Amino acid sequence: MLQQTQVSRVLEFYPAFLTRFPSLDALASAHKRDVVAAWEGLGYYARARNLHSLARTVVSEGADARLPSDPEALRELPGIGAYTAGAVASFAFEVRAALVDTNVARVIARVFAPRLNPKRPRDLKRIWAIAESILPRSGKATWTHNQAIMELGALVCTARVKKCPECPVKAICKSRTRT
Repeated sequence: MLQQTQVSRVLEFYPAFLTRFPSLDALASAHKRDVVAAWEGLGYYARARNLHSLARTVVSEGADARLPSDPEALRELPGIGAYTAGAVASFAFEVRAALVDTNVARVIARVFAPRLNPKRPRDLKRIWAIAESILPRSGKATWTHNQAIMELGALVCTARVKKCPECPVKAICKSRTRT
């Protein structure tokens, strides 16, 4: 739900959605139109259809079927790309996995490689490589690390305003040294 949607908006829908579909089994056994109807108001309805398809795929694997914790295995599921695979692996399973969304790409580019443009595929690939290289050793620490970079990009190192004096990584930021 959080892909391309603000947290405040998701908070209005999430509890009702989980009440209606409390498990992967419940979601998988629902009609697609009911899942899309429960998503009504969030937009990007392909996400609802993909989530429904994902639930059906996982549930079809057997009675104790679960989401995989491995990012590569997650990417094989409907609607799961690199970012979502990293986020699910890191946040749900505390697996050491990188994730790069718009905020993370901006922070990594500014801090480590100011000449990279996250909108260029070649540069984004390099940003992903940097994200992998700066991961902590443990999954539990990675959970905190990924949350911190996302928050840094959302609150301090924003697209419109760089709040460099408030930044906890200003001492190592290559972008700050250039200004």
